[in-house]
Amino acid sequence: MTHTFDLVVRADYVLIGANWRAAEIGITDGVIAAISGGPLDGADVITLAADEVLIPGLADTHVHVNEPGRTEWEGFASATRAAAAGGVTTIIDMPLNSIPATITFEALLAKRAVARDKSVVDVGFWGGAVPENLGTLRELHDAGVFGFKAFLAPSGVDEFGHLDADQLEAALEEIAGFDGLLIVHAEDPAVLDASANDGGRDYHRFVESRPDAAETTAIDRVIAGVRRTGARAHILHLSSAAALPALRAARAEGLRITVETCPHYLTMSEEQIAEGATEFKCCPPIRDDANRDALWQALLDGDIDIIVTDHSPSTPDLKFAHGGDFGRAWGGIAGLQTGLAAVWTEAARRDIPLERVIGWMSSATARFAGLAGKGGIAVGADADLVAFAPDETFTVHARELLHKNPVSAYDGRELRGVVRQTLLAGRRVSVAPDAAAGGRLLTAR
Repeated sequence: MTHTFDLVVRADYVLIGANWRAAEIGITDGVIAAISGGPLDGADVITLAADEVLIPGLADTHVHVNEPGRTEWEGFASATRAAAAGGVTTIIDMPLNSIPATITFEALLAKRAVARDKSVVDVGFWGGAVPENLGTLRELHDAGVFGFKAFLAPSGVDEFGHLDADQLEAALEEIAGFDGLLIVHAEDPAVLDASANDGGRDYHRFVESRPDAAETTAIDRVIAGVRRTGARAHILHLSSAAALPALRAARAEGLRITVETCPHYLTMSEEQIAEGATEFKCCPPIRDDANRDALWQALLDGDIDIIVTDHSPSTPDLKFAHGGDFGRAWGGIAGLQTGLAAVWTEAARRDIPLERVIGWMSSATARFAGLAGKGGIAVGADADLVAFAPDETFTVHARELLHKNPVSAYDGRELRGVVRQTLLAGRRVSVAPDAAAGGRLLTAR
């Protein structure tokens, strides 16, 4: 018997655009071929449970996979399985913490080679802009990286240097020449040097060592560079709401600057972090309750464009070996598997509807990265779909998460929203340890 579609997915609540409605989704060759209110005929049929909604797979554009070179921290097999378990069907891998860093064409080929046979979701790659590769960025751009990451302060790893003021200007000018994108870790090294302290177990002391001024000063420099060069730039992991007025003004001026923030800045606050709890260390830091409220308001106002995890895992010894000293522990929070639930839990508490959360974490991230066919349930789009139970709760146990190391700032938290099933190009994604790789390697278009 010949069926009209390879797969039909039926649900009482399907997020189409910004609205929910009952629908049947017909899928052929991995692409959504029809959306109907009536019965569709499929060789295979998935009917969602009454407590499930159908949403587009998330696109997380800020993920540190760390392979090759630091695969004891993470790897494509573990990272992409964690992504799928968290409703993420596309990731874009950051260029550092792997060895080699993705700052040459050869390094990009090495990344692709290891990702190809291990990834269960789709994977794209950022390139890096560092002092030694300025003037050669066009080669990586032409090879399909989605843009170039730069640090304005030391990155924490020797193989990925930061750009000084003149080098930032040179990078922006070079990237403007081929209309690429510079994504920036914006902290100012002079402010960090002036604010440095002797660390210790007091989290407030750590926040004092990375004050708001580190972000605002660096972001002002990016804004000025964009104004002079006409380049496109993106501010990574905005932590400080103090930078919002300058960013709002720059965008109103017509400068091409976009902004992201992360689940940990939206769901955690300085007041909640206990002495010595270095699982919460990240750079820039988690700030206070009032700052968190301001970040949420900026999302609602459109001053922050997207929410991404900045999944930045490490081994337990790097996070915990120094007796809870925030100055010496590795900075980074692993959040691929928990990001959607964490953000939805806090959004629901603030009476923000689920469709806004999916907008910030799926459609807006796909649009930001130019991921054609991603981020929405529409005819012609990739059939990357997630069955999500928004009202079911669960408690996070770090040892049960699928990323490589049992370290999580969400350990012990009760979160709302469970991913029941993830489809990539119309195929069910298995997160079993021996799952076959089915993800595709993406290039920027």
